[in-house]
Amino acid sequence: MKLISLTAAMALALAAPAFAQDKPGEGVTVRPMLPTQIEEHFQHRILFRALQDLGYTVAEPNEAEYQTIHLALGTGDADFTAVSWRTLHDAFYQEAGGDAVLTKVGTYIQGALQGYLVDKATYDSGVTDLSQLKDPEIAAKFDADGDGKADLAGCIPGWGCERVIETALDAYELRDTVTHNQGAYQAMIADVMARFQNGQPILYYTWTPYWVSGALVPGRDVEWLSVPFTALPEGYTGNTEFNGKNLGFAVDSIGVVARNDFLEANPAAAKLFEVATLDINDISAENKLIADGEDSSADIDKHVDDWIEAHRETYDSWLQQARDAAK
Repeated sequence: MKLISLTAAMALALAAPAFAQDKPGEGVTVRPMLPTQIEEHFQHRILFRALQDLGYTVAEPNEAEYQTIHLALGTGDADFTAVSWRTLHDAFYQEAGGDAVLTKVGTYIQGALQGYLVDKATYDSGVTDLSQLKDPEIAAKFDADGDGKADLAGCIPGWGCERVIETALDAYELRDTVTHNQGAYQAMIADVMARFQNGQPILYYTWTPYWVSGALVPGRDVEWLSVPFTALPEGYTGNTEFNGKNLGFAVDSIGVVARNDFLEANPAAAKLFEVATLDINDISAENKLIADGEDSSADIDKHVDDWIEAHRETYDSWLQQARDAAK
């Protein structure tokens, strides 16, 4: 009996360090902060799953718009978010304390675009640049409410894109001919799609990764407008050229922003945030599933399951690198 007990004790002693290395986050609760858009929960939940596999407890996430998310991180009310646009949200990052409090970790998603689009028929007729809407006759093509001005389905305050659009309206002298609508984005896009189905001209702002460009496909249904020159708000920088066209928004990347104190105390999580990457097309495809009705929490969890299974080798490599960083 003593021999058996000694053997069992030795086995436990040997297992304990291995378990600690396998679950370096054991005993630590991580507080994430998410946007309110359901289309951005998938990429967060992949990281949640990885954190849980590393032993962390992931708290029930709070949700807010992007500016508030960054402020919450800066004041210590959350530990990380996974959808901070490196250029678009830099002003929010700086306003929340910048490098003294926070760190932009890794590049989770590359090649994110933003811009203005019109239906292909109108584009092919010669309306190819946003500045052309200074002409009242051209602007009237996109008048949805009968006031004679173009209705731009735009950007919700607090997202960051609204600052760029407002700057553009002044820079290209469009205030008299264009209305920047800033209601609920989903409702505005529903109106845009209804107009498109009725054969009417459409004008809207959108971004990728997002499902809209899977429903209104650039090059087939719609086209990106160019702008005559780059006009960004003070403090905003970046290359706005994409495929030889000036979109008026910086071509961007998206990644984690986390509190410095959290990263220092949790090298496994820090390494995970550094090495994790997602193909932008995978996110757009998942967003299309949501748009097609797979929009419950259980649906999104299944999307995460399916993605991990399809990318098992990559996912496991994230975990191994995170565990190695904690040794």
